[in-house]
Amino acid sequence: MNLRLVLKILGILLVCEAVLMLPSAFVSGIFAGDDLFAFCVSIIITLTVGLLMSMTKTKTNSMYARDGFAIVALGWIVMSVFGALPFYISGAIPSFIDCFFETSSGFTTTGASILVEIEGLPKGILFWRSFTHWVGGMGVIVLTLAILSSIGTGSFQMMKAESPGPTPGKLVPKVKETAKILYSIYLIITIAEVILLKLSGMPLYDSFIHTFGTVGTGGFSNMNASVGAYKNVYAEIIITVFMLICGVNFSLYFYILKGKFKDVFKDEEFRFYIGVITLSIFLVTFNTFGQLYKTIFEAIRYAAFQVVSIISTTGFATADFDKWSMFSKTILLILMFVGGCAGSTGGAIKNVRFLLLFKIMKRELLQIIHPKAVYVVSYNGKAMNEKTLSEVLGFFFMYTMVFVAAVLIISLDNMDWITTISSVAATIGNIGPGFSIVGATGNYSTFSDLSKVVLSFCMIIGRLEIYPILLLTIPSFWKKVNI
Repeated sequence: MNLRLVLKILGILLVCEAVLMLPSAFVSGIFAGDDLFAFCVSIIITLTVGLLMSMTKTKTNSMYARDGFAIVALGWIVMSVFGALPFYISGAIPSFIDCFFETSSGFTTTGASILVEIEGLPKGILFWRSFTHWVGGMGVIVLTLAILSSIGTGSFQMMKAESPGPTPGKLVPKVKETAKILYSIYLIITIAEVILLKLSGMPLYDSFIHTFGTVGTGGFSNMNASVGAYKNVYAEIIITVFMLICGVNFSLYFYILKGKFKDVFKDEEFRFYIGVITLSIFLVTFNTFGQLYKTIFEAIRYAAFQVVSIISTTGFATADFDKWSMFSKTILLILMFVGGCAGSTGGAIKNVRFLLLFKIMKRELLQIIHPKAVYVVSYNGKAMNEKTLSEVLGFFFMYTMVFVAAVLIISLDNMDWITTISSVAATIGNIGPGFSIVGATGNYSTFSDLSKVVLSFCMIIGRLEIYPILLLTIPSFWKKVNI
């Protein structure tokens, strides 16, 4: 472990975070908010600590896998701690644990909140709250790689540790160029949605807030009733489409830019993702039509928005789905575990892993019938090696164990079953709203401080795909080697 290099890069991340607070401070100044002082103090503290850490002298800039995992894991925790300062200093959220929860929820694009009253908060604070979604959506490490010319040899290890999905990779040979391509696509999608939401009749400030929540698949809104508060069909359609778009592997958009349209539709995960969404919308529409919604258009409208919002792990809401039938709520609960595609801004287990799990299951059944036959699991026309398949199975097991452990701790609060289970599913899957107390019209404010800390780490663990955080708990991970 190259601890000096880890400390230095963590400092660089804090400097970047201080710079990222500037737009929110600017918004606060425009609206003459009393939160401007809080942003100024937060920027000074974060910048000072970051500069001191970044001046750490290193013997070598060589970076290995464990360094990358350590930087990513500690980086997200540190970013969440310092990102909580504006909330705490402004007094918008009195408890620092609540501030940490809200910021962790922001950066991890979860969208779970402890706030009961949102609309009365200062504009700058609400902007920062949603802007953390946009920053965390593509990843704070990827953003840093896009900005800096060079962090050190082996910086791909950081990108690999942070990138969602079992097979992260570079679109082009250089890591920095890959990061720039990803953020260019991300920025284009962001600008397009802001313009379309403004044209739909949504105020410009609100358009930015909801765009940050959509493209980052986060779900924070500046309205207590979320997107449903606007009762704007056009805005709902726009947000639904962009939530779906941002749940797709961003490398597919790179192929589109290269003119390789056929590669997009040949992608098995993309077809699986669209198939799951289509089937879920059909089932929920069938189940709610005539019971909750009188017209088929109304049933499709609310089913489509909620289904796409949950599977993309965005968490926006236009309906109180907690009032839906058990069948429809069960579909949404299943989608909480499925999540978006690998390489998207979505969370949860990811479609590609479920797709590979189904293929592994099929292979095992066929081998029982024909024990001597050799069956190969293929994906997108290529044979998958056993190491990758083993990693998928290992990830699924670890995800389950973290889920079970978190549910056990949260159960100490003595909440009802659906609240306890869905709160963990919604945080580790980076969805946000769950059911019952933490449903579309509820929040996480009634949980104990212990539960809030556990759920905060569930968000970070889920966003970083388990491995980086769990590795921090292994003593041998911290041994000095490869320096």
